[in-house]
Amino acid sequence: MSFAIESQTEIYVRGVGGERAVIPFDPRELEAEAGRRLPPAAFAYLAGGAGIEQTMAANRAAFDRWRIVPRMLRDVSQRDPSIELFGRRLLAPILLAPIGVLELAHPEADLAVARAAAAAGVPIVFSNQASIAMETCAAAMDASPRWFQLYWSKSNELVASLVERAERCGCEAIVVTLDTTMLGWRTRDLDHGHLPFLSGLGIAQYTSDPVFARLVDAAMREPATGPRPRVTPAAISALFGMARRHPGSMLSNLRSGRPRAAVRAFVTLYSRPSLTWEDLAFLRERTKLPILLKGILHPEDARRALEYGMDGIVVSNHGGRQVDGAIAALAALPAVVATIGGRIPVLFDSGVRTGADVFKAVALGARAVLIGRPYAFALAVAGTPGVETLLRNLRAEFELTMGLAGCAKAAEIERAMLAAEGDLPCP
Repeated sequence: MSFAIESQTEIYVRGVGGERAVIPFDPRELEAEAGRRLPPAAFAYLAGGAGIEQTMAANRAAFDRWRIVPRMLRDVSQRDPSIELFGRRLLAPILLAPIGVLELAHPEADLAVARAAAAAGVPIVFSNQASIAMETCAAAMDASPRWFQLYWSKSNELVASLVERAERCGCEAIVVTLDTTMLGWRTRDLDHGHLPFLSGLGIAQYTSDPVFARLVDAAMREPATGPRPRVTPAAISALFGMARRHPGSMLSNLRSGRPRAAVRAFVTLYSRPSLTWEDLAFLRERTKLPILLKGILHPEDARRALEYGMDGIVVSNHGGRQVDGAIAALAALPAVVATIGGRIPVLFDSGVRTGADVFKAVALGARAVLIGRPYAFALAVAGTPGVETLLRNLRAEFELTMGLAGCAKAAEIERAMLAAEGDLPCP
């Protein structure tokens, strides 16, 4: 019996005994449940997008425009949804995208997700904006595959240190996020006046880094500049939270003021708007790991990624969090795939919610798909078991969709299995 049939049967058998799943199966219900459980500002950060969220809507509408055209009388009694990616055989073309500040969703944050990914056999991309250091998460995963997302700091020394740490803790690829050299205009967060990094959340990769520690030392010798929050109960609470999260004892952190200096240093260094194609050579010289560029939407940028020796691309608009009114990531995928021509893997994220979505992205040329917000919502609802359940459900749904569409292997999924909404499939 296949994984998908076993999973489906187990759910129904447990249902006979009155058991229910730890998370809703419908991704819309899962998001709604997370919204009921989380504080409004936390949910806004995880669920929101840029502007009036036109790009978020476009991402979902792009999936709706494509329809699967199942083929009949093909032997799909044995199904193999696995793929090969950078020398690894993956159970399905599914990875966990990097999501920052997961402590907003659950106290165990990235560690809970890392454990779930390892249990489900799904690769995870550690976030540069993690709430728990990559070494701690890697130690909980044994040999399960993990990658590292890099936000290119203004300090190349810090960039080199983060990449070196990623290599040491077993990461198998570096994913450079290109589309967030500055934060988008995120209206939900602006309504709450909530940027979690200013409270010391989501900066664990920095506060655990020796180079960043030296940069904080320098920041502590300089006078603070810029606007300061008024002394209010909320500001005092944020200060105590900062001191609690920072390495060391809370009392010594309160006395030293180091956590606030760390936040200042982070804000100063966070990302580099001056980044250009020529800077990629710095990274190439410092790692032998595959380098993927995340945020590619234009075919010309895909061509340049090849020219500059990159090993992969992630077609993505950051889940609609950066540019409101941008092209849907799925709409950009076919042209990027055509430009790459199979020379390096093209991965995909933004708007993926179901196993059927994974099928559509693969049919349009993606080697694999990264899942984002749904696992953050699953984490909020049920912690590690919630994320593991979500990943198993996605894998099962993808396998069933594949088989019902007439594919015995993931490699058999092709563009001819899709039709644009309102069009007949091509003969």
